[in-house]
Amino acid sequence: MVKVTFPDGSVREYAKGTTAYQVAESISPRLAADCLAASVNDVTVDLSRAIESDCAIKFFKWEDAEGKHAFWHTSSHLLAEALEALYPGIKFGIGPAIEQGFYYDVDCPVSILESDLPKIEAKMAELARNKEILVRTEVAKADALKTFTEKGDQYKVELISALEDGTISFYTNGAFTDLCRGPHIPHTGFIKAIKLTAVAGAYWRGDEKNKMLTRIYGISFPKKSMLDEYLQMLEEAKKRDHRKLGKELELFTFSQRVGQGLPLWLPKGAELRDRLERFLRKIQKEHGYQQVITPHIGNKDLYVTSGHYAKYGKDSFQPIHTPFEGEEYLLKPMNCPHHCEIYRSKPRSYKDLPVRLAEFGTVYRYEQSGELHGLTRVRSFTQDDAHLFVRPDQLLEEFEKVIDIVLYIFRTLKFDKYTAQISLRDPENTSKYIGSDENWEKAENAIIQACKEKGLNTVVETGEAAFYGPKLDFMVKDALGRSWQLGTIQVDYNLPERFDLTYKGADDKLHRPIMIHRAPFGSMERFVAVLLEHTAGKFPLWLSPDQCVVLPISEKFNAYAEEVVAYLNANDVRAQIDDRNEKIGRKIRDNELKRIPYLLIVGEKEAAERAVSVRAQGDGDKGTMSLEQYCEYMHNLVKAEIEANKMH
Repeated sequence: MVKVTFPDGSVREYAKGTTAYQVAESISPRLAADCLAASVNDVTVDLSRAIESDCAIKFFKWEDAEGKHAFWHTSSHLLAEALEALYPGIKFGIGPAIEQGFYYDVDCPVSILESDLPKIEAKMAELARNKEILVRTEVAKADALKTFTEKGDQYKVELISALEDGTISFYTNGAFTDLCRGPHIPHTGFIKAIKLTAVAGAYWRGDEKNKMLTRIYGISFPKKSMLDEYLQMLEEAKKRDHRKLGKELELFTFSQRVGQGLPLWLPKGAELRDRLERFLRKIQKEHGYQQVITPHIGNKDLYVTSGHYAKYGKDSFQPIHTPFEGEEYLLKPMNCPHHCEIYRSKPRSYKDLPVRLAEFGTVYRYEQSGELHGLTRVRSFTQDDAHLFVRPDQLLEEFEKVIDIVLYIFRTLKFDKYTAQISLRDPENTSKYIGSDENWEKAENAIIQACKEKGLNTVVETGEAAFYGPKLDFMVKDALGRSWQLGTIQVDYNLPERFDLTYKGADDKLHRPIMIHRAPFGSMERFVAVLLEHTAGKFPLWLSPDQCVVLPISEKFNAYAEEVVAYLNANDVRAQIDDRNEKIGRKIRDNELKRIPYLLIVGEKEAAERAVSVRAQGDGDKGTMSLEQYCEYMHNLVKAEIEANKMH
């Protein structure tokens, strides 16, 4: 017999070899019918997996992330089975579940086009109705290599060659067999609705030197109604696409002559960024941060010292060679090495700490062209970076203060749903990281303790740490329920070691400070993109590039409209004029599409009374106000927005 412990702490005994499904069935047939996967001692497994020793068990349904992952992983195998049936000779790369759905990378003898997707969907649906059971088989490495060598599938052979014997398993559904660790759902009959969403190119293993494969994206659901809701959300997402809105609202653009992934901020976008920066600068000043400015380039030796060159050199722009023999510079990939040098610029005492250095610093990474996407993936971006140098007794308090700043920003910009992700190093692959085990343990414990004290809703992700330290990443859900990583805080014992940073303690001896890296926005580019899609371009009043637009009824009132604009701008209300020779109805429609919060209509009556007729975006007419009244009205609205979110 084996003892099985359930999430509520209760324990039951079962015969050795009982499957996870049979355990679920013993609790409730309904539970067993709804379960998609299980975890045994925190390892997610198929429901068919036999339990051989005492363990803790959990069950996952569609509502759980682990359940969705198994569902979509199985769907990728179903896609592969359909492709193999439709395209003889096709070869397969990888086919993982992703955050929203799944994909499979394939090397097909013929081109697969968007127009082919309905045919592939239909084949998947036909196979799903067969309720094919996914059968797991443990395979010796030599046998695995033989199987895929005979099939002529060099991609699977390459993957298997990197695996250790005794760790290899196959899954078979219907006529298709794949190299896979699992887990999977019990059978394909759970998959009731399928939509293949896109065809794209993807280099094998993400390397531009390798062959370009065809990547087919899809998503699936246990009910058709769920797919209908998802497709409706996709339509809404298209309307909110930050690339589309950025063009409509004249915020940013790109130019092939300037270069891929290098955004150009237009006047309205620059104003928006400036207001976000001033907002954060004000918070930082209140919290004792000092603003610094560092160059856009640095000597290669700086990044060799920090470890960034070894870890990110291949993702950086190529070194800049100067006329001086052997001298090399790099476009700055990170701000932190520069800030370490600022800290080192003079001796520090324990009384000086914490030292908090902040910079809106532009950095450069050579992202692959296929991965560039609007403002969310670029080659030049500005981080709202800060680095805090603290004593060990200050670490927890300073980390918690940074959490407060991040949450204040989220509250102000109405990002109400978020999870704090504690990103730890992978204990099985410590070669990816720098620093001692002791320092890593201290840093990880500090983050975990801070999250407990702040009462944050957290998840732990092993292997997601930065190479120099663990971090706390904030995963934010937007208005459409999509998850984005915004804001990060990292604890670092390693860069102070590498740069030999010190302070003189009360004992008159030199000590090593601890470094906190933090970027509440993450990057200005990515943050603006997410904010655009979250708000659908309808920014809070305090942030809007144009708070109002003045619409003269006819050309006769253009002169008065210009007076109104001048008065409003002089009184801290951002205004512009639309003096096109168009009917007033057309002007109203056009400016509502630009998401300008207030439309001010002026004609003969308004000019005579030195007033404006006020119309609110999405809220109709607000009546006629004098210019003084309107300015007071706007100031009160902005003040109310700010007061509602004041930090406690």
